[in-house]
Amino acid sequence: MKKKRKKNPKTDFPWSLNRKLNQRKDQGTLRSLKSSALNLVDFSSNDYLGCSHNERITEYALDKLKAYPHHFHGATGSRLLTGNYPMIEDFESYLEYYYNSDTATLFNSGYDANLGLLSSIGQRQNLILYDELSHASIRDGIGLSKAKAYKFQHNDLKDLELKLIKFRDQFDTIYVITEHVFSMDGDSADVDDLVQLCSEFGVYLILDEAHSVGTISKKGCANFNGEIFARIITFGKSFGSHGAAVLGTDQLKQYLINFAKSFIYTTAPSVETTARNWAAHLYLESSSVEYETLRSNIEYFQNQIEANHLFDFFIKSQSAIQSCVIRGNEKVRSISSQLQQEGFDVRPILSPTVPKGKERLRFCLHAYNSEEEIKTVLKSLANHLIQKENE
Repeated sequence: MKKKRKKNPKTDFPWSLNRKLNQRKDQGTLRSLKSSALNLVDFSSNDYLGCSHNERITEYALDKLKAYPHHFHGATGSRLLTGNYPMIEDFESYLEYYYNSDTATLFNSGYDANLGLLSSIGQRQNLILYDELSHASIRDGIGLSKAKAYKFQHNDLKDLELKLIKFRDQFDTIYVITEHVFSMDGDSADVDDLVQLCSEFGVYLILDEAHSVGTISKKGCANFNGEIFARIITFGKSFGSHGAAVLGTDQLKQYLINFAKSFIYTTAPSVETTARNWAAHLYLESSSVEYETLRSNIEYFQNQIEANHLFDFFIKSQSAIQSCVIRGNEKVRSISSQLQQEGFDVRPILSPTVPKGKERLRFCLHAYNSEEEIKTVLKSLANHLIQKENE
């Protein structure tokens, strides 16, 4: 007769996972969900152009839905099954025109786009070189690939060149990936020099344009068609919606449809989402008001940084992301809380999201922020920093 095995007593939660949660609590870095602060002046969302509450875009989206009668509100399946409806194909064709690309392949989010692209193209005997401050979606995509990967120093083309010299004869294919505008620092890559360097070494450049389209240009790096292997465009930032597209050659699209798991094994975007994304692009194409206002606000913000003697605190940036480095989670959290009490939604970015000692307040600028709001929040920030130094 077989002896019955004793069952281990169940606990409410695995001890190893609970230990990690407790470590976060002890370090003061435990994350939690909070409702959006609708009553505060927005200096935190990615809705740079205000597209999420633009009524003209809503009208455009409704027109698209009427132009494409559809019996379902959802996509009903993946693109390879029942989710490849006429509007989504026509929207991809429009994106090809808008961004001057051979093809566009829609994904459900920027995270899915990077995950699907990088995990599928990175083969054995391939190398991926990535900027050390690349987004988590880039790192995760690389981690799921079969390629070898090394990081290069942030925006340091000399360091990248040295690595290309070192590795060029050791791998069949080399990819270089970076962001056009970096989500945490707000600074920008030198795309012209990157394109030239990658061309000289015969390697493939991948550019994530999530935070650059609509903020530093209306169409991103559309003038580099054929010189950049893949461009990732997201719709959750300047377009105020959700989703993403990978731009590239016909062969790249065919490859993604066959091998990118985050494309193959997920339900396609709904018709409503596709209509909204298309409408936002149509609006940005037809109007420059919000884009020009945002550029003006960025310039005014820079002027007020100087006027309030805050230059040493801020990372140099010409984008909509302006980061004020304040060392220590407790200190940056405290100042954020004070600014929120004064009516400004400015969020702290804590370690480990950013390296320890690089904690910061991240100001996201918008076309709908007024100069008075910018002037007041930076004056208040300067006062709080002085108080903290005197404590």
